[in-house]
Amino acid sequence: MSATNLFEDDILDLLFTNVAAPNVGDAAGLQPSAAAGNWHISLHTGNAISDTSTLQTDNEAAYTNYARVAVVRSVAGWTIASGTATNDALITFPQSGSGPETETDVGLGFALAGAGVLQIFSPLDADLIVNNLTTPEFSISALAISLD
Repeated sequence: MSATNLFEDDILDLLFTNVAAPNVGDAAGLQPSAAAGNWHISLHTGNAISDTSTLQTDNEAAYTNYARVAVVRSVAGWTIASGTATNDALITFPQSGSGPETETDVGLGFALAGAGVLQIFSPLDADLIVNNLTTPEFSISALAISLD
């Protein structure tokens, strides 16, 4: 069974831009959070992230200076179109002070640090080799999340 494109966009709007998903239950639908909060973007090594992964710390990047990056759940942080959420601004991780380390996956969760719950994950289109003095980043619209 599949969801319609409209419903996919409505759910992505709720998750990424904190806008109500209408007509679920009643006309008001699923309501947004009182405080939008952030998604915290994480990098991971070893292709070890899967549907059974539960923690953002599962095979998380460990290069010197690494930290997750916060992206606000709003239209300032994300654009929703055609069943996909994309980042509206450059997502820049801290510059590496060590290396090399190979990042293979990206994750999204709600914790800035520690063993937060991993909500969404995806393998990267290409492995990212992080050497000393490398600054990993996702350019605008480069991080694309869909419900497919």
